[in-house]
Amino acid sequence: MELARTGARRTRGRAVPAALAIGVVLLAAGCVPGTDGSGAAGAGTGAATAIPDPAKAGKTTLTVWDQEIRGGTNGEIQQLNREFERKYPNVRIKRVARSFTDLKTTLKLAVSGNHPPDVIQANQGYPDMVAFVRAGLLAPLDNYAGIYDWNTRYPATLLGLNRVSADGGDFGRGRLYGISQTGEYIGLYYNKDKLKQAGLQPPRTWGEFTDGLARLKDRGELPIQFGNLDKYPAIHTFGVLHDQLGAAGARDTVLGRGDGFDNAATKSAAATLADWAKRGYLPGGANGLGYDDAAKKFASGDGAYLLTGTWQLADLKKPMGDKLGIMPPPPAKAGGDPVTTGGQGLAWSITSRSRHPEVAAAYLDFLTDAHAADVMTRHGVLPAVPAKAAAGVSPDSVDGQMIAGWKRLSAADGLVPYLDYSTPTFYDTLSAALQGVVSGKTSPDSFAATLQKDYGAFVKKQREQHTSAGPR
Repeated sequence: MELARTGARRTRGRAVPAALAIGVVLLAAGCVPGTDGSGAAGAGTGAATAIPDPAKAGKTTLTVWDQEIRGGTNGEIQQLNREFERKYPNVRIKRVARSFTDLKTTLKLAVSGNHPPDVIQANQGYPDMVAFVRAGLLAPLDNYAGIYDWNTRYPATLLGLNRVSADGGDFGRGRLYGISQTGEYIGLYYNKDKLKQAGLQPPRTWGEFTDGLARLKDRGELPIQFGNLDKYPAIHTFGVLHDQLGAAGARDTVLGRGDGFDNAATKSAAATLADWAKRGYLPGGANGLGYDDAAKKFASGDGAYLLTGTWQLADLKKPMGDKLGIMPPPPAKAGGDPVTTGGQGLAWSITSRSRHPEVAAAYLDFLTDAHAADVMTRHGVLPAVPAKAAAGVSPDSVDGQMIAGWKRLSAADGLVPYLDYSTPTFYDTLSAALQGVVSGKTSPDSFAATLQKDYGAFVKKQREQHTSAGPR
């Protein structure tokens, strides 16, 4: 998602650099059979069999809609767009950049209109990507994946999160409908000065983190900065709690193969979030505070911690400098494997009615190759598989901490997909229910029941459709 993810939710060269091979094991243990695009031979935009050459396309305007409006991602996209236009002077990129919320609201109308964009960023999962595929609005990219070696550039499970079955019914398997540029995870940002003043160290365990919240509160500090006016931020915070409190089957649930949300992990995570709000560990009236406003408050010294995505790093480090630190949420035991919500930024997709599909495919490849990975690194953005520039980042810097956290999570198979992927309506259901949890109006039991009602009805419908369709 960026899940307001402005990182949302990845670039590497034709072959993954040996020094970064650890990144290729990302989620390896969670790979799902059939997510390699098997059965989709011949699927793809047009019948391209060779690497497209945009220089031969004549004068072309490529219309691109994205949500990379933050400092780091906006900077790297602007640079790569300029470089692409210099490489192909006949091509002009007409960029429309919107916030995640605005993009999510307006994109379907734009793609289904009379003059659709050529390239868009589509949020993975049932609410957006699958809905677009079912409506015939996105082009499958399997041919281009073979031509450009995207199948070897990306770990299979990352590609799987951009796949939809041929009948448009299932997320996580089948044809490829996008590639993602950046890696991302929900990390624990901390203000080093605030922790030091409270006699605290960056927490080694989840228990150390939660124990320190009371100490910070007693000293008159806001323990965790948080703004949920945009609704999606609570999905990230809840997802981290859900991961920490034993939701071992969350990945299968998101992919439609799990038990759902009416369980102890869901209720415990909701109870913890409500307790944080009640104890004043979160700002009062957090549902009325904007996501970006909360980040600015944290950057100005209001709050010891901020739980949000790696896409915020570039904007936070500019005002905070050496005061800023980041880590994956600490594990249950010191030295244990980390786990958190994350994976990759929003997919870059080609619309089915693009007038310039081969130029669009070349553009997607340009945004996600090894050079692009280095450009992202220099802008403080996390590539899904970092390239050469990442090796030169100081491990003591906040950028180095972010990259190291990505490698630890990748090696531990510790990334859980965003929960809002789960059903076509789950983003709205989850975000609205979480506002109730934060305000204290929704109990953990009621919250879990609300999620399960949405999820259960969807899974039941999916299974009925599969049964009536017979084996596939």
